[in-house]
Amino acid sequence: MKSSIKFIAIVLAVMVLFCSCSKKSETATTNTTASTAKVSITLLNSKGEIQTGLEKIAAQFEKDKGIHVEVIACGAGEVPYTKVTTMYNSGNAPTLAILDPTDIVGLAKEYALDLSGEKWVSETDALNLTVDGKIYSFPSCVEGRGIIYNKSAIESVLGRSFDPKSINTYSSFKAILAELRSKGMENPVFLAKEDWSLGAHQLGYIYDAYDGTTAGSEVIINELKAGKNPLDVDRFNQFVDTIDLILEYNFAKADPLGADYDQGALELACGNVAFWPNGCWAWPNLVEGGADANGEFGFISFVLGDDPNDFANTSIQASASKQIMIDRIQASAEQQEAAKEFINYLVFDTTGQKMFVEETALIPAAKNNPNQPLDPLGKDIAERTASGKLYTSCFIAPSDHWSVMGAAMQKYIAGMSDKKELASTLSQYWKAQN
Repeated sequence: MKSSIKFIAIVLAVMVLFCSCSKKSETATTNTTASTAKVSITLLNSKGEIQTGLEKIAAQFEKDKGIHVEVIACGAGEVPYTKVTTMYNSGNAPTLAILDPTDIVGLAKEYALDLSGEKWVSETDALNLTVDGKIYSFPSCVEGRGIIYNKSAIESVLGRSFDPKSINTYSSFKAILAELRSKGMENPVFLAKEDWSLGAHQLGYIYDAYDGTTAGSEVIINELKAGKNPLDVDRFNQFVDTIDLILEYNFAKADPLGADYDQGALELACGNVAFWPNGCWAWPNLVEGGADANGEFGFISFVLGDDPNDFANTSIQASASKQIMIDRIQASAEQQEAAKEFINYLVFDTTGQKMFVEETALIPAAKNNPNQPLDPLGKDIAERTASGKLYTSCFIAPSDHWSVMGAAMQKYIAGMSDKKELASTLSQYWKAQN
């Protein structure tokens, strides 16, 4: 009997020990699963033409680093500043957001993580955006703008070679447009109707070309705030003269507000027009329109006036136009670190460096990236950077500038207002910012 009781006791002890080990093992398994769970972050993209490229980079980043990045597109026509603030208000702020410098200035102190101590700062030193002495965003890329040309289309019509450097004044631009018309290309320029293009990329020349510096753009903006009449600003008058010339030779002359951006890419790629006022970000659109990466595309300056020695007529504007901020308010510490790792992936990882250039067709702001642009527009800007034929002003304006002044520009190109009214609208806009 004692032997049976002893045996039962041993069996019970083994069972207790087994159950205890099983629970410990189960707990250990649970803890292991929790510790290896993927971190998920979001990236708000305000640059529609690189959406596919970013998604490819995000997929590779997850494969390499185990961090999931959902790339959220800012919808067509959406104002990025409004989009991101709406997401904050709904408690669903993006972990990272690609925004214009203007938006970073408006959001930084309230929402953005201070990135001043990050390793990449020394790689982007000349292009870092500071707000009250701190760096709240990563300058992801350098973008330039001017007037894109299709050399093959021009030479086919003219029957002679075309030297882009020969277009260095208003008069020389006018002369080649007139020659193209006389040879059969009736309207050789395409002007896109979109308010963001007209109100920021085009009208922005009156600020950026003040003296070619961001500080200079602030000078003219402050003068306008103080009540200076745009009609008394040389760059405003030169800008309107060039716009008027473009409108005279506009492909969509009969219906300027029917000329959408995608059509512009198609017409230039196909050689139906010779020129398109735009920037290097348009290359993916041109490819969709049928452009060949080996084709002869590049930039002439958005000419302003008739001085061939004016920097605005011999250079194009380029700056770190897209900045990436990290959320400080709603992202967890783990998500913030994951977001930093994503930026570092673009800057320091050889795969990230290469994909950033090849998948987005952007020019990296980080000087340590050894990859060169593959497309002709990016190559043009890289060559101009090496030769010093760039001016780097990046004007800072309120987030509604492009929509308000874009609408005013739409009225102007449609013939529903005149130069005096455009100047008045611009004056009223800036005086209201005081």
